[in-house]
Order: sequence, then structure tokens, then C-alpha cells
Amino acid sequence: MLKIRVAACSEQGARANNEDAIVAHENGPGWYAVLADGAGGHRNGAEAARRAVHRMQTSLGDATLPWRPELLTGAVLAAHDDVRRGVEGTGRDRMHTTVVALCVDAQRNFALWTHVGDSRLYRIRDGRIDTITQDDSVVQMLIEAGLLTPEQAEDHPHKNHLVAALGIEDELHPHTTSPQPLRDGDVFLLCSDGWWGSAGDTLIHDTLRAAASPDDWLASMRAVIEERGLPDQDNFSAIALWVGEPALAVAAEAPADAAGTATDETAVDSGPVPLEEEEEDESTRRMPL
Repeated sequence: MLKIRVAACSEQGARANNEDAIVAHENGPGWYAVLADGAGGHRNGAEAARRAVHRMQTSLGDATLPWRPELLTGAVLAAHDDVRRGVEGTGRDRMHTTVVALCVDAQRNFALWTHVGDSRLYRIRDGRIDTITQDDSVVQMLIEAGLLTPEQAEDHPHKNHLVAALGIEDELHPHTTSPQPLRDGDVFLLCSDGWWGSAGDTLIHDTLRAAASPDDWLASMRAVIEERGLPDQDNFSAIALWVGEPALAVAAEAPADAAGTATDETAVDSGPVPLEEEEEDESTRRMPL
């Protein structure tokens, strides 16, 4: 059975509150990881993200393996309903969140994932980094229409405008994959836009090549983001999941869109990330390792 190692962190950045939420935990021979990036102001975003992650954790943690696409889609829709109930039950008129979730079955050697919004999932395989989710955003629609280049999108005034999120009134359609085969050496990174927007593919590649563990990898990226000290730095959160022996996937040179690998260490056995109560205001949240 493939060995799975996981690390996670969530940082406040330059914002008054941290409106991201994360969880990663085992279920039998599998691991699931969920990241949500809330929005709404006046702590509404934090509540939306907390509700989404809590519902996803319940659905995926209590599930009998193997995980199935319909289960993952159902978990997202249940989380969406929970966020909507939060809006209706408290009178909050602005509360929504992104979500990205990954399920890895180390015994059956497959992964499946889902997302809504612009929180991303990256996969590094055989020295190549790929964004395997597609943002539900205005700029992504403009890119697909040929009206904007990826480079222009980085500084577009509407780069943070979403076209889908949990908690909206419109019907929700999660982007859920069928089971995808795992390979020894696969590396996954779930991250909020505050992370990928500040890090970029090059940093992901360079820090991964030098990392000795998933936690080491995240710490290296976090340090660079913090050193930049952007005055408007958003909350930035990420979960790293390494499959088997990433050292086998070391590339001599990064491809044009960046690549990377890492070396091996002992397996990590972790409990779930505790969900903060609404009145708490921590600047840093990490999965205990």
C-alpha cells in the first residue's frame, strides 16, 4: 500500500481575520483533505468556510470506502446547504465560500477531487506541475474566451470575482472528477487564492525540489510569501499531500510552467484540524503533526 504524508497550514496575512478553513485526516486506508476560503465581511466568510469544512469532514470522514464521485458531489451540496442555512438563520446577507477537496485511496491506488470557486488543486507528477482544477472566476471565463491572457489576468481588477461559490442563491454544480489513478511519487497541493496568487508555479517548483517533507515544503513557501510582506496580503492556506516516494519523480530541469519533487521521510499520522469557534481570531492555524 502506498504511504501517504500530509501537512497543512493557514495564515492570516495582512487581513483583520482569517476566513480560510482547512482539515486533513485519515479514513481507513485513505486520506481526505478539504480547504475553504470564505468571504462576506464582518466574519461572515470565516463562518461560511467553517460550516463548509465541518460538513465536508463529516461526510468524508464517516463514509465507507471506496469514495465515489457522487458521494463527493453530495458532500459539497450538503456543505452548500449548510452555508445557505447560515445565511437564512442569522440574517446575514453576504456569506459564501470556495471549497476544494481531495480524496486519496492508498489501498486501491486512486484519487478523486472536487471544487467550487477559485481555490486550487495542483498535482506534480514526473517533474511536471499541473493545475488540475479550473477557477470559477470572471478572469478564467475571459481567458477561455480568448479575451485575456493568463499574464493579464494576474493584475486584472476583477481577478477575485467568482461566478460560483457555496452559499450563493443560484443552483450549484461542483466540478467532481471520476477516480483517477495514483502514481508513486505524486504530489498534491490544495491552496487558496491567497497562497497560489502570492506563490506561483515557480516557487511551488523550486521549494518542492529542496524539501525533505510536506511540512518542510509548506514552511519554505510560507516563509517566502511572508518575506514579501505585501500590504494587502490575503489569508493564505495550503494542504500538501505526498504519495509514496516523491524522490523518484525528481526532474533535472523544470518545464516551462514549472515542476518539482521532494525527498522521503517517515509517515505522518495526524488527527483532524479543530474548527475554530466564531469568536476566535487566530493569526495562524496549522494541522497538528
